[in-house]
Amino acid sequence: MRVFDRRAVRLHRARAARAPDAADFLIKESAERLADRLDDVTRRFPLALDLGCRDGVLARLLNGRGGVLTLVQADAALAYVQRLPAGVPRLVAEAEALPFRRHSFDLVLSNLELHWANDLPGALLQLRHMLKPDGLLLAALLGGETLAELGRALIEAELAEEGGIGPRVSPSADIRDIGMLLQRAGFALPVVDSDTVAVTYPDALALMHDLRAMGETNAASERRRGFTRRATLARAAAIYGERFGAGDGRIRASFEIITLTAWAPHESQPQPLAPGSATQRLADALDAVERPAEGNSERGADFHCNKPGKTPGRFR
Repeated sequence: MRVFDRRAVRLHRARAARAPDAADFLIKESAERLADRLDDVTRRFPLALDLGCRDGVLARLLNGRGGVLTLVQADAALAYVQRLPAGVPRLVAEAEALPFRRHSFDLVLSNLELHWANDLPGALLQLRHMLKPDGLLLAALLGGETLAELGRALIEAELAEEGGIGPRVSPSADIRDIGMLLQRAGFALPVVDSDTVAVTYPDALALMHDLRAMGETNAASERRRGFTRRATLARAAAIYGERFGAGDGRIRASFEIITLTAWAPHESQPQPLAPGSATQRLADALDAVERPAEGNSERGADFHCNKPGKTPGRFR
């Protein structure tokens, strides 16, 4: 499946590398969140990989945090890799074709990179193979609610001005599918959560300018190749201001950041108990009366809660 034009992704990132500080607020915000999460882990990770390193923003924030002694930095754009300090381990590499052998790293970090993978399940599988047993994957990617306002404004504008629509905003993964993909890739103890970063802009054109500076403009394989008509852009900006105004003459834009935390399997990790091995009844914990479900005792049970102020409910 070829959802994204990877050549376009590389070109967009190379253009962004010319002025990496022009609109890096979202990259920095996400990197800071990843670094903070690493602080919550008591394990140490001597050898780590930064996949999608850009100009080294995550390396500057880590600075030895998490017990990282050696950080290998990789990016799909040569222009970003060339900006890294001389002497640091660095290479040009993409998430779907990583050149590392199995069990190479204690930790893999990825900041706003994996949402451009055509084969996200395959990329996650490669990352799991690269991790040593009990190694950690900590990654952030843009989710499906990102730029929902812009997408709606562009759809309405194209319908009004051109009589049809095209994929103007790149598709993104849904948080409900990410946990399943981690399990499918063989990770243990996966945790997936999301947070929305709300940003305000003077107008929709300023938002589009920042997306270009970030290297996050549309790279869908089925995107329209020609320039957008001025009338369409003007109509989209007007619709955006009417529908998604921030109340002070500005507009709001939403970026959904999905964070993945998962471990390479190891025998020391907590394991689920075998079915039927419980030593306490759920009804006792709930202070409830248990009785078989109506019609079929194999389907579950009704628990009628006896605690004051609690509404009787059914648990499956």
